[in-house]
Amino acid sequence: MNETSEHKPRKSSSRSFFAAALLGGAVVAVFGLIAISAGWIKSDGGTTTTVAAPMTAPVSSSSSDGGEANTVNEIYRQDGDGVAFISAEMPASESQSFSPFGEPESEGGGTATGSGFVIDDEGHVLTNNHVVEGASKITVKLGDSETSHSAEVVGTDPATDVALLKVDAPADQLHPLTLGRSAQMEVGDPVVAIGNPFGLDRTVTSGIVSALQREIQAPNGFSITNVIQTDAAINPGNSGGPLINGAGEVIGINSQIETGGGSSGNVGIGFAIPIDTVKAEIDQLMKTGEVEHAFLGISGVSITPELAQAVNLPAKEGVLVQEVVKDGPSDKAGVVGGKTTATIGGAEINLGGDIVTEIDGKKVADMEEIVAIVNEAEPGDSLELTLLRGGAEKSATVTLADRPDSVEEGSQSE
Repeated sequence: MNETSEHKPRKSSSRSFFAAALLGGAVVAVFGLIAISAGWIKSDGGTTTTVAAPMTAPVSSSSSDGGEANTVNEIYRQDGDGVAFISAEMPASESQSFSPFGEPESEGGGTATGSGFVIDDEGHVLTNNHVVEGASKITVKLGDSETSHSAEVVGTDPATDVALLKVDAPADQLHPLTLGRSAQMEVGDPVVAIGNPFGLDRTVTSGIVSALQREIQAPNGFSITNVIQTDAAINPGNSGGPLINGAGEVIGINSQIETGGGSSGNVGIGFAIPIDTVKAEIDQLMKTGEVEHAFLGISGVSITPELAQAVNLPAKEGVLVQEVVKDGPSDKAGVVGGKTTATIGGAEINLGGDIVTEIDGKKVADMEEIVAIVNEAEPGDSLELTLLRGGAEKSATVTLADRPDSVEEGSQSE
């Protein structure tokens, strides 16, 4: 997203060597351990974007998309008219006045730009929440048209960084894109991204799926799982735009980039929210304007043999509970957090807490498995946690609650 003040969420690989912290299904980095052992990724912008690519580069069909071979320009001609150029006017904030007359003084403001795509004949458009969050006015241009149409927010889910808009445009200008299945994608499958990087509308790039099952942080601090990594050029302004497979189907929403060397541009690593995750939310967004997520209420560290040996833990895998949110679901179930702080490899870890070894009778190897289990559950569901406490096995039945609006709120819900 191009804007005057760009949000910069952090991103972490789902292959964390030691740990990540969960607050209601959210992964929040345990800084020292993750940075040293997992390669802590820090985004230069909570945005994904795409820039120029040869229009005739071949995009072969694969076993996952099941369609015939398409070239990039065939996909662009098929899907380009369904891609939206989104402009969001941000209101100026008010600061403490230093005027002798006491009037408030405005700060900031401006216009943020991003991408999106039409999903039905009624004018619903999907984009990233961070593209439109806080906007006082939203306008949308469709395809190669220079006509701006007003749009309203139907619903948002900050936890997955998704927003659903309704654009007021004539029916003949609405060209819905087909939603595919992100679960069918494989590493190496060809993909195309269409969007508006740096405000350069109708830009297309191509590449491949370079990794699957990545994990990134939404701007509100909660984790988004099963994320698609791509080397298709993504840059600020493509946030909210479609990542498309070789059959011309949307399999992800471009959302974040990894940058290096102080640059804010593309370095060949972009991240897209899987469309399977988004499709599961559309009905809730249309009906209620929001999405419910489950909340476990702990932070934890994944146990490895190295960590177990270093601090003499009774288990070589599982999750060492670091903190338990006061009055949260796990606290009410009797789960205990760490009490003693130790520095290992330059990072602080809380020792003495429960070790989660199983959930509902199935072994838990690391924090990522707990994240996935909680993300797939609903508020009100119960999870049976098998714990090790002081070498003895215990159990706790946790009834999941509604996830708070942010990690900070969850960690401070006392």
